[in-house]
Amino acid sequence: MDNPFISICIPAYKRTNYLKRLLDSIVLQNFHDFEVIISDDSNDNSVSELIHDFKEKINIVYFHNNPSLRTPANMNFSISKAKGEWIKILHDDDWLSNESSLQSFADATKNGNKFIFSSYSNFIEKDKTYQLITPPYGFKKNILNTPHLLLSHNVIGPPSVSLFHKSVTVSYDARLNWRVDQEYYIRVIQLLNNFTYINEPLINVGVSESQVSTSCFNVPSVEIPEMYILLSKYGTSPLKNIMVYDAYWRILRNTNTNSKSKLESFGQTEWPKVILSMVELQSKFNQNTLRNGVISKTLMSISYIYNLIKSNL
Repeated sequence: MDNPFISICIPAYKRTNYLKRLLDSIVLQNFHDFEVIISDDSNDNSVSELIHDFKEKINIVYFHNNPSLRTPANMNFSISKAKGEWIKILHDDDWLSNESSLQSFADATKNGNKFIFSSYSNFIEKDKTYQLITPPYGFKKNILNTPHLLLSHNVIGPPSVSLFHKSVTVSYDARLNWRVDQEYYIRVIQLLNNFTYINEPLINVGVSESQVSTSCFNVPSVEIPEMYILLSKYGTSPLKNIMVYDAYWRILRNTNTNSKSKLESFGQTEWPKVILSMVELQSKFNQNTLRNGVISKTLMSISYIYNLIKSNL
């Protein structure tokens, strides 16, 4: 076929029950100008066997990675194989919410922006319930002005909710695992300084124990090295925004990283003064105190003002 309008890129790994649900939702679409790129990290043939019958229904291009690439690099690989004008990542445990989802994304490309995303519904696999997720009022102005606010609150969501033009050559940082989506969006927004938001839940996002977030959230061995990578890439100037400052404060608090030795225990030894200052202040209080919302916000504000005065930001 000629180059399609949309390339659906699916980084897959074993979970064939979820992948079947996704592929079924693609088959039902009333928009047909697309290809499906499946980049498979599995160490068995489960995915390749599943897609055999689907190849008669939709255009699937399949790659089996050996060795496996892991999620961020796998996303980058699948994107590199796409021939479409527009690229749509879909994780294997997510799926299109209705038969017009792809059409709605395609229609949104007419607005002229090269980065598009929609609202979505979290599907809690355990309870089989849906939770509608929409960004707060005024979010567009805020994150266009300060993209690093996404570290405080990822108002965009997972990659499955997005669509971007092939000319946007930003790649996912394969060193990251937990903050990879937010950091990617920061660079895309800094590059384009605009986006289109579709106020309709076009994607269902599967929420289960098998998600990466389950093994990463508030885990010091993940959060602290990734914080270091972010600081190495962007410096401390984004922390001049108090909400971004609070995001870094909460990472330290929630991982109980309350000493310089803990901060350095994962191999990174050259930390900015502002981070060392946060750690020093938090070390003076126990976790129960720091978990008190009012007290934590007060201490964070004191820390923020102190580091502004000391020009550590």
